[in-house]
Amino acid sequence: MATIRLGDKAPDFTAQSSEGQLNFYEYLGDSWGILFSHPADFTPVCTTELGTAAKFKDEFDKRNVKMIALSVDGITSHQEWIKDINDTQKTTVNFPIIADEDKKVSDLYDMIHPNADDTQTVRSVYIVAPDKTVKLILTYPASTGRNFHELLRVIDSLQLTAYHKVATPANWKHGEKVVVSPSIPTDEAKEMFSGGVEEIRPYLRLTPDPTA
Repeated sequence: MATIRLGDKAPDFTAQSSEGQLNFYEYLGDSWGILFSHPADFTPVCTTELGTAAKFKDEFDKRNVKMIALSVDGITSHQEWIKDINDTQKTTVNFPIIADEDKKVSDLYDMIHPNADDTQTVRSVYIVAPDKTVKLILTYPASTGRNFHELLRVIDSLQLTAYHKVATPANWKHGEKVVVSPSIPTDEAKEMFSGGVEEIRPYLRLTPDPTA
């Protein structure tokens, strides 16, 4: 089992899901993707997460990001669990949940951490770019639910920095100032960024968000 690192190609797979058989690459097409795993069906934290993910789908759609969840339980269990999620979270699950009973995908993405639990997946998150490279990896313990506002924030940063020569500072949100890439000389940066360049230090220069 190989460890997946940033910049690696996300492994492709075909698996059964709550929306039928699914091929990961075909499902993503030219979109960004977010693949996130859940320790098991009918668990309280996961139920709140999947309900929240469903409520955030419009925000992911705006960013051209397709969601896909995973649990090591089966299709029948998923279908019953989705009813519970929809009822308790007052929403409608609107993305596929992979049934990974044989743990093929979990092993492929190193989602089972034996020192945490031998059989259940941890809360892994993989964000994949349209070229199928892995751009972000987050791993939470089973006891800690994910922050979907943070997932949107990092997607905004990843998409901005993929197409502009900038980086995003701590706690950055879309529309706030960004950091000019250190590889760009200040004179060149002033020509490149129409909003101007604020030089705090030679290595720390800010400019308005070019997409705002």
